[in-house]
Amino acid sequence: MPSLPSMPSLPSMPSLPRGVTMPSLPSMPSLPSMPSLPSMPSLPRGVTMPSLPSMPSLTMHRRLSLPRAAAIFTVPQGPRTLLQDCCSVLDHQGPGGVCGCCWALRPRYKRLVDNIFPEDPEDGLVKANMEKLTFFALSAPEKLDRIAAYLSERLTRELNRHRYGYVCIAMEAMEQLLLACHCQSINLLVESFLSTLRLLLEADRPHLHILATSSFVKFANIEEDTASYHRSYDFFVSRFSEMCHSQHDDNDTRNKIRVSGIRGLQGVVRKTVDDELQVNIWEPRHMEQIVPALLVNLQQHTHTGSGSPAEQTEVCFRELLGRAAYGNINNAIRPVLMHLDSHSLWEGRSFAVQCFQIIMYSIQSQHSHLVIQQLLGHLDANSRSPASVRAGIVEVLSEAAVIEATGSVGPTVLEVFNTLLRQLRQSVDYQLTGYYDNAGKRTTTSSEEKTLQDAVIQTIGSFANTLPVYQRSEVMLFIMGKIPVPGIYPALGSPNAGFEGSRMIQVMLLKSLLQVSERYVSSNLLTALPSSFLEPLLSFTLMEDPEIRLLVLSILTSLIDRRNNAGRLTCTSVAIDVSALELKEDRCSRQDNLFIRKHAQRLYRHVYLTCKEESSGRGHYQALFTLLAVVGVELANEEVVVDLIRLVLALQELALSNEERLSVFNRCGVHAVCAAFLHLLSRLGPPPALQQHVTQVIEGRQSNATHLLPEEVFSDTHSLPVGELKVDEAFLFIQSVINEALTGSSYSAHTERFNTPYTPQITDEDRLSRRKSIGDVVSLQIDMDPQYCPDAEQNPQTEQITFETLKSTFEDRGGEEEEEVRRKRMKVVERFQTAPFEEIAAHCGSRASLLHAKLDQVFHLIVRPPPSPSGHSPPRSTPLYEMKFPDLCVY
Repeated sequence: MPSLPSMPSLPSMPSLPRGVTMPSLPSMPSLPSMPSLPSMPSLPRGVTMPSLPSMPSLTMHRRLSLPRAAAIFTVPQGPRTLLQDCCSVLDHQGPGGVCGCCWALRPRYKRLVDNIFPEDPEDGLVKANMEKLTFFALSAPEKLDRIAAYLSERLTRELNRHRYGYVCIAMEAMEQLLLACHCQSINLLVESFLSTLRLLLEADRPHLHILATSSFVKFANIEEDTASYHRSYDFFVSRFSEMCHSQHDDNDTRNKIRVSGIRGLQGVVRKTVDDELQVNIWEPRHMEQIVPALLVNLQQHTHTGSGSPAEQTEVCFRELLGRAAYGNINNAIRPVLMHLDSHSLWEGRSFAVQCFQIIMYSIQSQHSHLVIQQLLGHLDANSRSPASVRAGIVEVLSEAAVIEATGSVGPTVLEVFNTLLRQLRQSVDYQLTGYYDNAGKRTTTSSEEKTLQDAVIQTIGSFANTLPVYQRSEVMLFIMGKIPVPGIYPALGSPNAGFEGSRMIQVMLLKSLLQVSERYVSSNLLTALPSSFLEPLLSFTLMEDPEIRLLVLSILTSLIDRRNNAGRLTCTSVAIDVSALELKEDRCSRQDNLFIRKHAQRLYRHVYLTCKEESSGRGHYQALFTLLAVVGVELANEEVVVDLIRLVLALQELALSNEERLSVFNRCGVHAVCAAFLHLLSRLGPPPALQQHVTQVIEGRQSNATHLLPEEVFSDTHSLPVGELKVDEAFLFIQSVINEALTGSSYSAHTERFNTPYTPQITDEDRLSRRKSIGDVVSLQIDMDPQYCPDAEQNPQTEQITFETLKSTFEDRGGEEEEEVRRKRMKVVERFQTAPFEEIAAHCGSRASLLHAKLDQVFHLIVRPPPSPSGHSPPRSTPLYEMKFPDLCVY
C-alpha cells in the first residue's frame, strides 16, 4: 500500500494570559491538493489493516476558548475525504486510538451525548443538545444500545469521581430517551438503564437511592409491546424491600427512603404482574419480602399526609392485592399471617383488623372466601396459643365476614361453623383445666377464655348474617345437632369436662344459636321451626339451669317474630297504650295455620312447664310475656286467641295451687304475666266485653293488690306478701265471664274449648332434663311396689301386649287418676325426706329381687309366641333359620 503524503505541521500556538483574547488569524493559504488514492483491495479474513500514523492534534489549548469554526482549519479536498473515510471506519471502535484523543473524530452519538453535559452541572441538562440527541436516536434506532451504553459509561465515571451533578444529568437524559423511544426499540435501552440503576442503588448515598427509584417508577409506567425474556427484577425486589426497612438517623431522610422503597415495590408489581414472561412476583420468596416491608410501614407510621409512608403503603398494598388472581391469594395472605404471628400483633387486634379490612376491600369479591379459609386454618393452627391470640384471630374473622357479605362464605359453609364450634369446646376445656396445652405448663384464666368465647359467638352471628335464608336454617340445625343433650349426646368436650363442661357448652351453643336467629327472617314458620329443630329446642325448657331456659325463650321469640314486634313488647306492663306501640299485624297465612295446628300444643305445654320452675326470675317472666305477645300478634286468629286464653287461665290456677312448691315471687310473677298478656290480647281484636272485664280486674289489683301486677313484681324495690299468698276472687280472671264476653262474636265457635280446662300433655321429654330429684328416684319404687300392681303376682300369664294396650299407655290419664298418683307420690317423697337413712337403704335393697322378677316377666312376655286364633297354645315355634319358605318367597 503506498504511503500517504505527509501533511505540513501546524505552528504551535503560544498560551495567552487569562482574559486576553487571540486576534483574528489571517487567512491561511490552502494546502496542496492530495492525489486521489487508488481503490483498496478487500483484505482476506483475519488480516487487519495496519494502523494509521498518528495525526497531529487539532485541538487548541484547553484554556483557549475559540469558536469551533476557527479551531478547525480548512483542509484540502483530498485530506478531507480521507478524514471522512477514517471516521467511518473507526466509528465502531472503542474510545482508544486516534479517535479517543480527537474530538472531531469521535462517533457522532458520542459527540451528541457529550454535548448534553454543561460545563457547570448546576446549569442542568442542555435542552437544545438533548433534543438533537433524541432526534438522532429516533432517526437511527439501531444506535440506541450504543447511546445507552455510553451514557451508562459516563454516569459510572462521574459516579466514581463523586460528581453527582453530572450523575443526575445522565439519569435525566436516559429517562428522556426512554420516554421518547418507541415501544419496539425500548429493549435496546433497558439493559443499560437497569444496570445503571443497580449502580445507584448500591451506592451509599440516600439521594442516589431516591433518584434511582424515581427513574425506575417512570420506567415501570411505560407500556411495552414486545416481551423481554432475559430481564430479572430480583435485585430490585430485595433492594426496595430493604429500603422500606431503612433506619437512617434523620427522620425526614428515613421517611423519604421508605417512601421511595414503597414506590419502587409498586413499580415492580406494575411491571411484572401482567407479563407472564417476567419474573413471577407472586412466588413465596418474593411475597415474603414485599408483604412484611409494607406491613412494617403500615404499622409504625400514621397518616400524616399524602407523602407519608403509611399512605404510600396502603396504596401499594391495595394495588398489590387488587391484581392478585385466584391462585395467588394464598401466597399474598400467608406472609401477612406470619408477620402478625412473629410480631405478636394479634393481641392488639386493632392493627390486625386494619390489615384484613384493607385485604377484604382490595381483593376481588369472588376471592374473599379464600381469605376466610386462610384465617380459619390459621385459627386451628393456633389452637394451643394463648386466649388473647385466639380471640384476636376470631375478631378478625368476624370483621372479615361482615365485609365479605356476598351471600356465601365459600363452598364449605358448615365447615366454617364446625371450626368455630370446635374452638368453643376447646375453650371450655381450657377454662375448666386452667391450661391451654397438653403438658399443663401454660396457664390461662377464666376471664381470658370468656373473652374468647364471646368473640367466637359474635363471629358465628357475623358469619350467619352473610348467608341466605335457606343456609341459615341449615346452620341452625347444624348448631342444634352439636348441643350436648344429657343421655343422648353427653360426651362433647374432653372426658375431664364432665357435666359442668356439657352445661357450659350448652349455654354457649344456645347463645350462638340466638346470634343466628336474631336476624333470621322467614315468611314460613314451618321452614323456620321444623320438627327436627323445634322438638330438641323445646326440650331445653325442662332443664334446671335458668340461663338455658332463658336462652330458649329468647330463641323462640326471635324466630316467631318476623315483623320486629318483639322490640316494642319488651316492657311487661298493664299501663302501656297498645295503639301507641304501632304493632305490625298481618293475616295469618295458610302455612302459619298449619304450624299452629302441628306445634301449638307442644309450645303451650313448655310455656306452662317453664312457669312451674322455682328458679325462674324476673328475666324469665318478661321473656314469657314477650313470647306470648309475639305469638298473639304474629299468629292471631280466633282459635289461637281462645287457646291462649285457656293457657292463661291454666297458669292462673297454677299460681293459686298449693301443691306446687312455688315461692311467693314465682306466684306473683305468674299472675303479673297473665295480667299483662290479657291486657295486650284484649286490645288486639276480641270484643269490648273482654277488654272491659280485663280492665276491671286490673283496676281492682291496682287498688288493693299491686303485688299481682308487673309494675310492682318486676321492680327493683318490690314489696311482696310474707307467708302464703292469698288472692281474692275479685282479683282473678273468671272463665265464665270471659266465655260470656266472647259469645256472639266470631270467637263463639271456639268457646266450647273453655269447658275443657287446659292440661299439658304428658310426654317422655323429662328424661332430657337430667333431673335427679328424690321424686324422680322414688317414682320407680312406686311402680315396682306390689300394692300398686296387685295382679302381677297372682296372674302373670294373663296380661297380653296388644295394640290396645300400647294405645292406652300413650293416652292421657284422667284428672282423678293423675291426682291419685300425685298424692301417692307425695306421700312416698315425704317418707324419704323424714325416714332415717338406714331404713331407706333397707327398703331400697329389699326391692332388688322384685326388680329382677319384673324383668323376667317382661322378657317372658316379649319372647313367648303370640296366642293362637283358636285359643289353643301353639307348639314350640320353629327358629327362623330352620324355616322353609316357598320358592316364590325367595328373592
